[in-house]
Amino acid sequence: MRETDAFFHALRFMTILPVRDGDTLDADWLTHASKYFSAVGIVVGLASAIVFALASRYWGGLVPAVLAVAASAALTGALHEDGLADTADGFGGGRSREARLAIMKDSRLGTYGALAVGFSVALRIAALALMTPSFAWAALIAAHAGARAAATWAMNRLPYAGDPSATRITYSEATLDRSGAMTALLVALAALLPALFKAPSALFAGLIFAALATLAVVALARRLIGGYTGDVLGAVEQATEVAFLLGLAAGAH
Repeated sequence: MRETDAFFHALRFMTILPVRDGDTLDADWLTHASKYFSAVGIVVGLASAIVFALASRYWGGLVPAVLAVAASAALTGALHEDGLADTADGFGGGRSREARLAIMKDSRLGTYGALAVGFSVALRIAALALMTPSFAWAALIAAHAGARAAATWAMNRLPYAGDPSATRITYSEATLDRSGAMTALLVALAALLPALFKAPSALFAGLIFAALATLAVVALARRLIGGYTGDVLGAVEQATEVAFLLGLAAGAH
């Protein structure tokens, strides 16, 4: 698969942008595309940062943060929020592996899912509202790219736990090779550079918070359902993004 095709597959998978479908997909297309999840995060983070910067010219307080979070959710079609909600409902309401997976496939929103998404949105807005506009743009790019890099890591560390025949996406047992893993790492590191130059201590705090959140969700998924699903990847992204922004806000404060 060509690298440009892998990037566009990732962009089409994770956003609502009108990207061409291309040729017939290979069985392991998502694995190849996952190396560019963090690159998609840069695109989403940049769009969110532009909204924050423009809004900050006219409003203060919570308004720029609310609009920035809304912009990222709109651009991704709330893909990750949906995954978080389904995962929270399944993990919170299921009493067995089979029950959890069944709940996660249910399109209805439960109490656990509603609370999880509500807290995610509220915490992201609150964290961004604590930042100056000159730092928030770097924080948004780093958070979105880093959170999607965490999803890439989780996908390549855990086995697929769902029923492959019951999903519209082809999940392969193949993992990224050394070259693909290096690409994913380098893109994620590049996204962190603006935040590193602006506030290295805040970035360090953000990375610590993010790593703990990622490990917690991955460990929980391994214990409760034995691996990952698309919903779990959304939960990893959301938990990591929230934790990263909270760490940045704490470090910058």
